[in-house]
Amino acid sequence: MLEKITPLILTFNEAPNIERTLQKLTWAKTIIVIDSYSTDNTLEILPTYPQIEILQREFDSHTNQWNYGLEQIKTEWVLSLDADYVLTEELIAEISNLLPESSSDGYFARFKYCVFGKPLRGSILPPRQVLFRRQKAIYIDDGHTQLLKVDGKSAMLTSYILHDDRKSFTRWLWAQDRYMIIEAKKLRDTPSTELSLSDQIRQQKIFAPFVVFFYCLVLKRGIFDGWAGWYYAFQRTLAEIILSIRLLEKYK
Repeated sequence: MLEKITPLILTFNEAPNIERTLQKLTWAKTIIVIDSYSTDNTLEILPTYPQIEILQREFDSHTNQWNYGLEQIKTEWVLSLDADYVLTEELIAEISNLLPESSSDGYFARFKYCVFGKPLRGSILPPRQVLFRRQKAIYIDDGHTQLLKVDGKSAMLTSYILHDDRKSFTRWLWAQDRYMIIEAKKLRDTPSTELSLSDQIRQQKIFAPFVVFFYCLVLKRGIFDGWAGWYYAFQRTLAEIILSIRLLEKYK
């Protein structure tokens, strides 16, 4: 199965992360990287892995960037990864044992969020469809991010991916503000009846930061992860506060 898969990664100034991601992809014959003209050491790290093909494209949206990447894939299967995703050995073994002729056209994976390398007991990260047949898939817009639409059956993998983003807090804050501007527009323009319960709560502007703080620290047991759990709870609460501020801007 591994011979039928091409990993696809998007990068922009991912020097703090990309090495750990690539170390778990040495089994791949080809890795496609779509870079948005990085200005840090990302473009120096990537060529040290001979199976990598680097293509550069000016960033306009995640959806367009991912779909451009899909156009470059020549294998039947795609493994779609962010530059801070680290495959576990268990997940690699599980994927290698999948049958290419399976009736499933895509596979979801669960995540363990890491704070400076320490996996937390829980997070707000939902499972994501990361492995899928190229000819059955396309990305579509969904707020600040994108959704993968797979035409066919999907299944859930049992092993985990580590989400281990070690970029600076300043970079994280910059990215979150960009994301929340787009997310706020989605919440303003979409009728409440068409939103999930969590997005309906976010639409109210006031309650989401408190709900997220309680959810991360108590329901997801972050309080038992020590300072890493508090860091994550504060981080996600701050992201929701930024969204609330962006939503309130329409009243200025």
